[in-house]
Amino acid sequence: MFDVDIEDSHGSYRESDTFEAGDQLVVIDTPVGKVGLTICYDLRFAEMHAKLVDLGAQIIVNGAAFTRTTGQAHWHTLLRARAIETQCYMLAASHGGQHDHRQTFGHSMIIDPWGEILVELDEGPGIAVACIDLDHLKTIRRAFPLQYQRRLK
Repeated sequence: MFDVDIEDSHGSYRESDTFEAGDQLVVIDTPVGKVGLTICYDLRFAEMHAKLVDLGAQIIVNGAAFTRTTGQAHWHTLLRARAIETQCYMLAASHGGQHDHRQTFGHSMIIDPWGEILVELDEGPGIAVACIDLDHLKTIRRAFPLQYQRRLK
């Protein structure tokens, strides 16, 4: 849960006051590949993403509403890091703009398993589209067999 203090106009966030944390990881089969599901703050936990790959994920989706402050500081770095270390496509859908008393960062994007940003939106509404090439993913995983070289599983 996003229970943190941020130097912004909202100041303090306590999701655990309103929401309950999940207790299982989910990977679903889709026509475009195996998709791991995450939400917002999960992006900060590399081990969660590694477990999704253990469950077969090729694509990881993250729906988010990063604050403007945390988004400017960490959004791009975290998404690219998760894509590179998991060798998955990252699909990140993020709120952006003013929402009552808080601002969110936006910048929805799609990143390939090499960490390249394929498409990025700004704050407003929009649709991001990119090709998901599972052969490209397999090539990267063959060349850099990270999942077999991970020492802690």
